This record gives sequence, structure tokens and C-alpha cells, in this order.
Amino acid sequence: MYNPLKDRYTKMTYNRCGQSGLKLPAVSLGLWHNFGDTANYETMKQLCFTAFDNGITHFDLANNYGPAPGSAEENMGKILRDHLAPYRDELLISTKAGYLMWDGPYGDWGSRKYLLASLDQSLKRMGLDYVDIFYHHRMDKDTPLEETMGALAQAVASGKALYVGLSNYNGETLFRAAEILKELNCPFIINQNRYSIFDRTIEQNGLKETAKQLKKGIIAFSPLAQGMLTERYLHGIPEDSRIKRDGRFLKESALSAERLGQIRTLHEIAEKRGQSLAEMALAWVLKDDEVTSVLIGASKPEQILDNIQALRNTSFTEEELKRIDEIG
Repeated sequence: MYNPLKDRYTKMTYNRCGQSGLKLPAVSLGLWHNFGDTANYETMKQLCFTAFDNGITHFDLANNYGPAPGSAEENMGKILRDHLAPYRDELLISTKAGYLMWDGPYGDWGSRKYLLASLDQSLKRMGLDYVDIFYHHRMDKDTPLEETMGALAQAVASGKALYVGLSNYNGETLFRAAEILKELNCPFIINQNRYSIFDRTIEQNGLKETAKQLKKGIIAFSPLAQGMLTERYLHGIPEDSRIKRDGRFLKESALSAERLGQIRTLHEIAEKRGQSLAEMALAWVLKDDEVTSVLIGASKPEQILDNIQALRNTSFTEEELKRIDEIG
């Protein structure tokens, strides 16, 4: 029987999510990779145990995480049922809907029918009565924003979600959505977007500034740029790397000579700070109060332990920030 470490909450920083009453761990565990049917179940368990033993209370999923779609939720449901059920009230479980999940016109995007049906399916796969956060996963230009936000509000009103979030939205659409959700008295508290030293899109599309203005939280996914902001590629592309095994998410062409040079320069800055490149990259995302949490992925427990070391130093000098900006 799994018994979590008693000192787990002394090992993590918890940040308030915008102006809500909810606090998130500064480092959260994403189940985008390594929790599908192609992964090893024993490893999945150890990833979850290591995370919780070190104060990571937030586990982030989506309806289509796999492969196959839905399998990450099914596997998480098994872990919850067999090992983490006694600790459900200490955990934050989030899921999303917005990408293709099933065939036909009702299994994609942002209609009321799709979102509410998907949430029911997600709860069934995980064996839960509710999720803590339910996200719309991407903007939908063809569905009225009022319909999509109304579906999120209904998810909360039905007791199937405690809070709602938006993922992959830009600043302009976020502002409009927030106004609608406020009118519906729906507890919208968080935005999930890609953000790293190598991807500043949320700075460019106004999302980061708008979230700050609205006093909403941000949780950043891919903070290590799909592994580019680690020591993995300092000396080129290893044969056993994800790029070689599966080029769906990070393609070999992304690691140009220029990019490899940037990675090596950033590594030098990290070394001078007494950090690994991954630690510095995570610390950079968390350097101000605008980002509530970073979402990490892991294929082995040791990676989780390494990543939470970033919390030892999230302060940067003006010179360090300037150099990183010049590189990124």
C-alpha cells in the first residue's frame, strides 16, 4: 500500500491562482506524454508517487491524452482508485476538451454538446465525481463564445467541476471570455498556455498582460520547449532521443545549428547560476508572480526530482535577464 511521505508539503512552494482561493504547486505534473497505453503502468505509478511525495498536488490531463485518446485519463483513474483515493481532497485534478476526441460533428471544438459530453466521459474514465479544473482546450472561431463559456458555467453549476480555465487563448479572446464568465458567476481562475525562453507567444499576443490585468492565473506548458532547454541536446541529437523515436512533437529540423548554439550559451549562463539548464529554464518561467505554476512532463521519477530543484533560485539579475532575452 502506498503511503505518501509525511513531510511532502515542506518540499513545495504553493502560489495563489490569480485572486482565487485556490493555490497551485509551483511545479505541476502534466500527463500529456508517458501515461497512454504505450507506457509502462508501474512507471506511471512511480511518477505519481514521486510527484505527490514532493508536494506536487496538481495532475493535469485532457480528454485526448494518450495514445490512444482517453487512455491517460483511464490510467490516472486506475492510479487514483488503487492508490490515491484516500488523498483525493489533497489533489487537484484537471482535464480539458477542445481537440478531436471522437468521430462525427460533435466530438471536437467548443460546442455545448461536445464540452459537456466530454466532461462526463472524462469523469467516467477517471472514476471521479468532479474535476477541480475543467478547461476549454482551444479557441473556436465558429462557435459563439457565449455558448462555449455557458457550457463551462454549466459544468460548475452541475457540480462536475469546481473551477474553469482556458487553454491556448490569446489576450483579446481571453478578455471577452472573462467578461462572459463573470456575468455567469462562473469561477474562471486560470489560463494554460505554452511558454518558455524559446516561446514568448503569450507575451506577443497579449495573453500574459491580459491575465495580469484580470488577476487570473497562468500555468505554463512545455516550459522546457519539448526538451530543448535541457542538457539532452548540448552535443547534438542522441539516437535514443524523443526526436529520433517520435518526431510528432519535436522535429529534428527544430534543432538547427543556430538553436544548438543558443542552447549551449544558455547552459553556460545556468552553470554560472549553479543550476542545470532545465532548472534555470523553469526558474525563468516562474521568475515573476504572473505565472502560477509550470507543467512538467517526465518519463522517470528522477526527472521530477531534478525539476523541482528549480525552486531553489527563481531570482535573476538584470544582466542575466538581458542575456537570456538576447538569446531567446
